[in-house]
Amino acid sequence: MKNPRFLLFPVVLLLCSVWGVPEAVHSASDDWLPVDPADLAMKNSVVEKDADAEAIFWQVRVADEVDGGTARTVLRHYIRLKVFTDRGREAQSKIEIPYLSRTEIKDIAARTIKPDGAIVELKKEDVFDKTIVKKSGLKLKAKSFAMPAVEPGAVIEYRWREIRKDNITNYDSFDLQRDIPVRLVKYFLKPAYISSYSSIGMNARTFHGNTTPFVKEKDGFYSTTMTNVPAFHEEPRMPPERELRAWMLVFYSDQEALPPAKLWPKRGKEIYEAYKPSIKVNDEVKKVAAETVGDASTPDEKLHRLFDFCRTKIRNVNDDASGLTPEERAKMKENKTSADTLKRGFGTGEDIDMLFAALVTAAGFEVHITNTADRGRTFFNSHSTDDFLLNTYNVAIKVGDQWRFFDPASKYVPYGMLRWQEEGVETLVSDPKNSVFVTTPLSVPDKSKEKRIAKLKLSEDGTLEGDVRVEYTGHVAADTKEDLDDESPQQREDSLKDELKAQMSTADLTDIKIENVTDPDKPFAYSYHLRVPGYAQRTGKRLFLQPAVFQHGKEAMFTTTERKYPVYFSYPWSEDDDVRIDLPAGFELDNADAPQPFSAGSISEYKLNLAITSDKKTLICKRTFYFGGGGNILYGVENYSQLKALFDNLHQSDNHTITLKQATTASASPQ
Repeated sequence: MKNPRFLLFPVVLLLCSVWGVPEAVHSASDDWLPVDPADLAMKNSVVEKDADAEAIFWQVRVADEVDGGTARTVLRHYIRLKVFTDRGREAQSKIEIPYLSRTEIKDIAARTIKPDGAIVELKKEDVFDKTIVKKSGLKLKAKSFAMPAVEPGAVIEYRWREIRKDNITNYDSFDLQRDIPVRLVKYFLKPAYISSYSSIGMNARTFHGNTTPFVKEKDGFYSTTMTNVPAFHEEPRMPPERELRAWMLVFYSDQEALPPAKLWPKRGKEIYEAYKPSIKVNDEVKKVAAETVGDASTPDEKLHRLFDFCRTKIRNVNDDASGLTPEERAKMKENKTSADTLKRGFGTGEDIDMLFAALVTAAGFEVHITNTADRGRTFFNSHSTDDFLLNTYNVAIKVGDQWRFFDPASKYVPYGMLRWQEEGVETLVSDPKNSVFVTTPLSVPDKSKEKRIAKLKLSEDGTLEGDVRVEYTGHVAADTKEDLDDESPQQREDSLKDELKAQMSTADLTDIKIENVTDPDKPFAYSYHLRVPGYAQRTGKRLFLQPAVFQHGKEAMFTTTERKYPVYFSYPWSEDDDVRIDLPAGFELDNADAPQPFSAGSISEYKLNLAITSDKKTLICKRTFYFGGGGNILYGVENYSQLKALFDNLHQSDNHTITLKQATTASASPQ
């Protein structure tokens, strides 16, 4: 796991040095605000006609604090909303407050004001921790609670503290839009203590919306508002929310605004100088590089060995599965050079990448540090001046006349690939004289493959039983390993069972084996014994069977006829299934036609082949599919109907059913 960082080095360091240790900032009051009788009487949404619920206001007070000498940003949220319908009651009765690993949620309070004015408070013991999986597949922790006594006409309100650890409000993002319409969004921000450096001012930039100019409040906070904010509704496979949803960026800067032609050479030189000490080569680095390269002769062999050394010999303290306790982390010294990282055998993700750069330099390669945007969060264009988006790094190596990019700190990403968030994007290759933008390669579909094998037996009552093995490579494997590496073996098994149960409710899994969860070089794999009663439908003397077992019960990818946002796939991928089903004794194929293959040029191709063994006892189903060929992973709304048609065709073909009939036995001889 890497540790993304922002790159305005002088400003960030200056803020840290002048901020000092002020007293913790508290909200003006922890009391509930008075409820306007008009809000209790309100029958319909002000912002969106026919909305089932509407936020009357959403206030957030943001301040930097100190806790035990460590900076942190604290957001105090307060939301009040009105419920209009039964659907609104159902949607707003259960509240989930998601948060990331370095964030805490505390001091949750909530209450319901019924239409007659009666108030029902949330009990503290009714707040729970849980894991939620967003539609994008991202796992998040969440505080979850059920609002008491919610009914149409009620007003509900809740508040909480969000603590962003090891953080000050610089290049921080703040949401302005929710999944229901909001009448008033109001942020109160208190600038960091920088009065001695008056040239550095707090700046804010709003994306996909309009906020008012900041107004100074009596308590030293500055406020900004946004009114009549429509609801934001997620769609399957949409671009990052930061590309679509209203949000605000808050930052400090004394930098002169420059056009792209001047900004990027300047920024590239700053990046080069900032990383120069980290990748300095000394005698020990030279010695280890020579020993690691050994008898390797080709550039690729040399790079691969150095890459493997950094990945396997240096412990990544950013890894959530490292097993390090907070106490152990606190005792660790900061690595200032690659030699420090090499000597100590541990480091941050950045330390590991810088050590790789130093070793590769010692091995005689031309090496540069790059800065890249994370397209899993937002998109970047070098014609813009959004330098804050270049918040992660990789190592660029010139091999012949080609640039190659590496990131050994991302533990599960295969050699020769980057995190999918950093593939297919413009990256700034830093240099003191000639920084350039280069587009990182996007891995082809075959690099990220789901390979599935099943050897099964079908009973005459429709029960399907046998052994299954699944392997993931590339980005599919890396994402899965990252999700599972900090879970217990039992949690991993439970996740697998839940996933399959969602497809086939009667499925029973036994003898589960999950392999290579933390091995960076081997495919992620799992196997199990499967039993699914009623998989095939029996009608009289016929059985109706779906041969594409791994797709059984999966929903269509796109279900709506219209779409608001573009369609975005994280990366190209491919699928390869081999299913063999022994037919029940006394049954034979009645109708075993296969769906027609189809393709979309170089973008996608689908084939499902059905065959029967020569003894007519085993059905063989081989299915292949890939998508994203040619780097086509983003599609405008104007292409949605064609894209939906392709995946509807895929869904229909995967659900293709064949018929087995019970063989007719010879009639008995006449007496």
